[in-house]
Amino acid sequence: MNQQELTKELNSYIANIGVGYIKLHNLHWNVVGSQFKAVHEYLESLYDAFADVLDETAELLKINGEQPVASLKGYLAIATIKELDDAAVDQKKALEITLADLELLRDQALKIRKAANEHDCFSAANLMEDHIENYAKQIWFLRSMLA
Repeated sequence: MNQQELTKELNSYIANIGVGYIKLHNLHWNVVGSQFKAVHEYLESLYDAFADVLDETAELLKINGEQPVASLKGYLAIATIKELDDAAVDQKKALEITLADLELLRDQALKIRKAANEHDCFSAANLMEDHIENYAKQIWFLRSMLA
């Protein structure tokens, strides 16, 4: 993976975070079930964290003279995380959707970290390390809640 491909992959990651951010709001607002409050608050903590991930990754591109994707139109054109319809979502389904998206993001961050290491782009590799660590923790939380 060359520098141009790494930039493309980082923009795809940004797009997935951007779509995921909106999707988490959708789930947060529309979750239903006996554990509504706990799931509602957990989803809010995730989208708050996504805002930081989005900003850090976009700034990494800017620092390296690259242009981050920054519009909803741009996100939707390249994201692999899909939007949800506006509808009530059972708490278990909301957690399953969130788990699947976080696993996708973890895998994407692992791919970026590997490519960044190969090109001695240590700032990108280090950032992805931090993100991977956080995804591992959140995936563990979600699997525990779904057990």
